[in-house]
Amino acid sequence: MLRFSFATPHDAPAITALVESAYRGDASRAGWTTEADLLDGQRTDPDEVAGLIERADARIVLAHDGGDLVGSVLVTAEGGQGYLGMFAVQPTRQAGGLGRALLGEAERVMRDDLGCRTAKMTVIVQRTELIAWYERRGWQQTGAREPFPYDRMRSGLPRRDDLEFIVLAKPLA
Repeated sequence: MLRFSFATPHDAPAITALVESAYRGDASRAGWTTEADLLDGQRTDPDEVAGLIERADARIVLAHDGGDLVGSVLVTAEGGQGYLGMFAVQPTRQAGGLGRALLGEAERVMRDDLGCRTAKMTVIVQRTELIAWYERRGWQQTGAREPFPYDRMRSGLPRRDDLEFIVLAKPLA
């Protein structure tokens, strides 16, 4: 049975391992969505995750199945607008409805707990299958684009020079 909770500093290492397995390397290829063909290197680290957990305007929502951490997502709020990021589902558990349930809980937290009326996220433009997945859940492309942070090593090691983000948005109220 799926259960949701908020992360505590104690959870930072497990969240980091989950995010890394969902985004990068061969482990990520067990699921239907991965950045492994676009980026090498790390996606995050325990210090970054711990810092996000400590922010007053942020929550990391965890999904547990029994005692196993199977999903996580960062939600933040600023000026009534939410931001969703670092969405991770255990690769072997993808395509079974877990991501849809976690996304719904993240949207609820932004709306009900953080008071957000709208939300946005960024997705690497080359991840067309992931963009389509979000669109099927009511997120819409805004037309805005943001540059990929090639100068930040924490964002990974790009395997190509044409990466950029598109901005997706969704009303929550």
